[in-house]
Amino acid sequence: MFPSDPAVAELLTRGRIEIEGRLVDASNATLFCEISGGDAVAHCVYKPVSGERGLWDFPDGTLAGREVASFLVSEAAGLRVIPPTVLRSGPFGPGMVQLWVDTKEGDDLVDVVAPADVPRGWRQVLRAHDRFGEPAVLAHADHSSVRLMAALDVVLNNADRKGGHVLHGTDGNVYGVDHGICLHTEHKLRTVLWGWVGEALPEDVLDMLGTLRSAMDDLSVVLVEHLTRAEVRAVHTRLTELLAAGEFPTPGSDWRAIPWPAF
Repeated sequence: MFPSDPAVAELLTRGRIEIEGRLVDASNATLFCEISGGDAVAHCVYKPVSGERGLWDFPDGTLAGREVASFLVSEAAGLRVIPPTVLRSGPFGPGMVQLWVDTKEGDDLVDVVAPADVPRGWRQVLRAHDRFGEPAVLAHADHSSVRLMAALDVVLNNADRKGGHVLHGTDGNVYGVDHGICLHTEHKLRTVLWGWVGEALPEDVLDMLGTLRSAMDDLSVVLVEHLTRAEVRAVHTRLTELLAAGEFPTPGSDWRAIPWPAF
């Protein structure tokens, strides 16, 4: 089942969840599940609120709520770069349930490679040395959907856009996952998608931001179910500032601009 399937929302909301395993690399409880209802069967990720580790700088609400809020912002912007996501009860209580996205093996959109191996046309973000002292480059694809995701991350104030959170689905679309550390009132943008720093926002990004701005009144009503009112106002502020600037932002000097680890 693909994210575009019209039956996804109903399945995620009402389907029966059966846990198949745990994603052990995640810092919070992240469970890989099968979800079924009627003739529909799919895989999903279930993150119960009971398995969240509290963060001192994100004291309000839940990480699950921030995941759902991020999905709602993406949908309101007409993007659909975040897989369908709902907040519902599961085997370990309330939590975030998100459709699992199957990816194209070997078709990464973000990578760390030797300078000579950077794919043609990719955007270079950072030059460094690996643990053996060899030069390495953090780079990402110059892909229109990745660029839209980078702009959305500015509005979401995504504090943890790792390379492994950018997926190339088997349906050909690009998806971003793991949005639990987003939507703070303070600037916390940490991302590997800095390849367009200082460049003018292209027409597709401006159209997306315009769509989101038009939807903000209705969107704010549903966002307050997951965020504080100050955080909802901050979404509108970041959106307004990005449109006024007309270009991709530059990393600030007062916070770490790339998440660690980067993948």
